[in-house]
Amino acid sequence: MDTETMTVATASGTATDEATAALKLEVVVLPVSDVDRAKAFYAGLGWTLDVDLVISDDYRVVEFTPPGSPTSIIFGAGVTDAEPGSVRGLQLVASDIEATRAALQGAGAPVSDVFHDATGVFHHGGTTARVSGLAPERRSYGSWVAFNDPDGNEWLVQEVTERIPGRIVQTRYDSPAELAAALRAAAEAHGAHEARIGHEDAGWPEWYAEYMVRAAAGQELPE
Repeated sequence: MDTETMTVATASGTATDEATAALKLEVVVLPVSDVDRAKAFYAGLGWTLDVDLVISDDYRVVEFTPPGSPTSIIFGAGVTDAEPGSVRGLQLVASDIEATRAALQGAGAPVSDVFHDATGVFHHGGTTARVSGLAPERRSYGSWVAFNDPDGNEWLVQEVTERIPGRIVQTRYDSPAELAAALRAAAEAHGAHEARIGHEDAGWPEWYAEYMVRAAAGQELPE
């Protein structure tokens, strides 16, 4: 898919498809009752503290970002009028659910046992249809754990080991070393590609880009 489209209503009421600029989910606001307690909890998980701005006695903004996430959370004083602990179903993704559960437990989070949904589709609200243990055949998207922060805001972690074909994901490298490793892998694969076609590939930048995006998304790699 070269462009993202959305259906919009024109002045005449007719729906049309128009290209739109990318919209990226950047921040989720959490309602908490004790800012310092929430700060200690999320810091304890190893999340990155981006800012802690005390503007006045009744206005404070604290932002954390989970490792590898393009989306951050914000909580504090005066940032939301929602009831503390009222957020449900915030979702994180991990490549190894058992290792992630062990890390959360080691950090003091009240994490559940690994479970999957009886339908094998998504997860029901609350604990309805939860089945203990990994998803059958450990299918990607099928295994979960859940935990709450001190106020009761609910987080779920889903194991994703292989993306649905065609799924659009953001390609992101979180360190120079990670990017260098991706470039080395692309260079090696491109060398094999040039050997197959029998000549130098003048379009190597585009080939590298395609390879790296597909590799990050877990999609079939170009030849």
